[in-house]
Amino acid sequence: MQLTSEVDWDETDFIVMAILIFSTGFSYKLVTMKSENFIYKGAVGLALFTGFFLIWANLAVGIIGSEDNPINLLYFGVIFIGIIAAFMARFRSKGMTLAMCAMAIAHALVAAIALIGDFYQSPPSTVFHIIGINVFFITLFMISAFLFRYAAHRN
Repeated sequence: MQLTSEVDWDETDFIVMAILIFSTGFSYKLVTMKSENFIYKGAVGLALFTGFFLIWANLAVGIIGSEDNPINLLYFGVIFIGIIAAFMARFRSKGMTLAMCAMAIAHALVAAIALIGDFYQSPPSTVFHIIGINVFFITLFMISAFLFRYAAHRN
């Protein structure tokens, strides 16, 4: 906000960001507290970073079109699936592998829905943009899944 007039946060934006940063850091400490496995900690960190970045980008500018495009609400479903799957897996490596795969699949489904349903037309986003940004997030979730898988085999 001090460097450009294009960023115009109000008090609510700062509060939401503080909650997002705090909850991400607290979740990392809580989940990795009893683990000595460095790979597991890295997988948790990558998963949380990816979720944090997905929420932040979605709230700030939107993944598809602008932040006002209702199709972007489906990305919060990806986060919700990840949270539910992580609790079902009891945060164990093998189950977390499946949780990250579920998030990657859900993320791909959101992109497919947007492309098939032409939800990216208003406000406009290019097909290349939608595929690129979604592949980026899917890749991060899958790398986290592979790290969890590796951590499970090291135990």
